[in-house]
This record gives sequence, structure tokens and C-alpha cells, in this order.
Amino acid sequence: SICFFELGRRKVEMQFLADVFIECEACNGTRYKKEVLAVKYNGKSIHDVLMMTVEDALEFFKDEKKIIAKLRVLDDVGLGYLRLGQAATTLSAGEAQRLKLACELLEANKSNMLFIFDEPTVGLHYHDINYLMRAMQKLLERGNSIVMIEHNLEVIKCADYIIDLGPEGGEGGGKVLFQGKPEGLVKKENSYTGKFLKGYL
Repeated sequence: SICFFELGRRKVEMQFLADVFIECEACNGTRYKKEVLAVKYNGKSIHDVLMMTVEDALEFFKDEKKIIAKLRVLDDVGLGYLRLGQAATTLSAGEAQRLKLACELLEANKSNMLFIFDEPTVGLHYHDINYLMRAMQKLLERGNSIVMIEHNLEVIKCADYIIDLGPEGGEGGGKVLFQGKPEGLVKKENSYTGKFLKGYL
């Protein structure tokens, strides 16, 4: 992408290029020595395992209860498609949030904490959103609280309390239109969220 900025009378051009990866000639991109790659588990090397998605790994490690328990949490928050060895820098903001959520769910004794999510459902299929909501319910059952910035109506209808901002975006918005339960929001005539939420309640 290319962006232009005006600095005084001088125009500045900034170009953002995609990341470039150069494959190592010694290991051919596997990141491991031949001696390490020679070690196999059920016919797979560490490189082979890291190239698996979470869903593939659930099947591959189906007899390993400790591994399955951790992989299952990743799948439960809608990250079953990620590769085990995927670089953290390639994750979207929503994926990074869901990964953090999975880590918190593995900490079984944590409670009385406040979690803040910024549109964690972006890019998720509606089936995966159901998984995500069940995962968040587990956090709530442990005595935690969740604040979420969200536009997905399937998620909004499940909220205990809503703060609706608007009525428009940008300069035409930023005003608190409503505070309260979803059932009350649908009665606000000047709320776009309330208007579209009616069909979900």
C-alpha cells in the first residue's frame, strides 16, 4: 500500500511492503538440524508437527490427553485453522486476542479479573462465534468480567449490559444513546444497533 502525506508544502510518499522471508539454505526452512529432524513420533518430525493445523493435531495426538487438552482450548476459541508453528507476527488482532483468551482458559484458578476485547469476532464464521461465546462463558462462570467492543449482533444480544454510541460514525457519533439491557436498546428509535437488534431478540 502507498500513503501520501502533506508536510507543509512538501509531499511525502510512504510505501509499506509485505514481509519478505528468505529460506535458510542449511535447513531448507525447517529451522532444525538433520539430527533433530531424524527424530520421529508416529512418523512425523518436529517440523511436520509444526506445519499441522490445530485441527490436524487434534487427530494426530488423539491418544495424548495432556496435549489434546491444550489443543482443544485453541479449537474452542475458533483457532482450529492456525498452524502450530505459525509466527505470532502473522496473527490478526482478533486472532491474537483469541489466543490470549485460550491461554487464560488454561489457567483454571484465575478469577475476579477484567478482560477487555476489541472486536474478537472479526473474520470468524458464525459457527466459530458460538465456540468463542462458550469460551467466554467459562471465564464468566469463574467470577471474571468481560468488556467487549463489538458490532456482531449475535454477540450483542447475549450481553448483560450495553453502552450504545452513535448515532452516526466519526463526527456524527460519539454520543451515549443507551445504557442497559438489550431488550431496552431495541426501543431506542435513534439507535441503528437497536433497529437491527430487534430481529435477533
